[in-house]
Amino acid sequence: MSKRRFQPNNHEFTEREVLELAKQAYEKNPVFEIKPEKCALLVIDMQNEFVKPHWTPFWVPEATRQVPRIKRLLEFCRNMGISVIFTVFARTHNYFDRPLTGKFMSNRYGELGSKDPSWFRDGNIWHEIAPLEGEIVIQKPSYGAFYDTPLETILKNLEKDTVIICGTLTNFCCGTTARQAYERGFKVVIGSDVTSTDDPALHEAELKTLRKGFAMVLSADEIIERLRV
Repeated sequence: MSKRRFQPNNHEFTEREVLELAKQAYEKNPVFEIKPEKCALLVIDMQNEFVKPHWTPFWVPEATRQVPRIKRLLEFCRNMGISVIFTVFARTHNYFDRPLTGKFMSNRYGELGSKDPSWFRDGNIWHEIAPLEGEIVIQKPSYGAFYDTPLETILKNLEKDTVIICGTLTNFCCGTTARQAYERGFKVVIGSDVTSTDDPALHEAELKTLRKGFAMVLSADEIIERLRV
């Protein structure tokens, strides 16, 4: 289909045309300015439960492999003076702050029986990318980093209007955080090769959805290049 301007008042859209328009939109990044001084880097759930090899059934092998790349982005942002905020699942409020229906979700792996009580209790971030003294760590009760947390207030007090997202899982905590940030009026940048999921086949599908409606999708190198300007 040739790319042309349609006049909705006098043009009838064929099924082929609307499908092609949708397909193109999944591949096209939004366009907005990224100002380093207005950015915060969100490192989502790079904690031992997801990153430490073989420790839990929630381990995301790709997250482990991405640690060096995330560390490079993290150190670059620190050197640029860009605020860094970490999130983790941890024991908060005796777990009464969790969505009530969470226990019904299939990602709880109930078939494994009683889980190790140390899982998702302390929220320890993988040692290679541990927070520095003074960096904020938000303990969150659900997927999105804005749900029942002070993240929005923190970002506004820091005078940030753009969030850069890396971490895991692409189609759960990272994607939900991107959607929540968008709905709160933040510009969202998500790293295509510094986010990961437990089913690699779903990674690109989630990035396509985010690209179409919620976020600019860039590689770590592309993010760094944009921030250098």
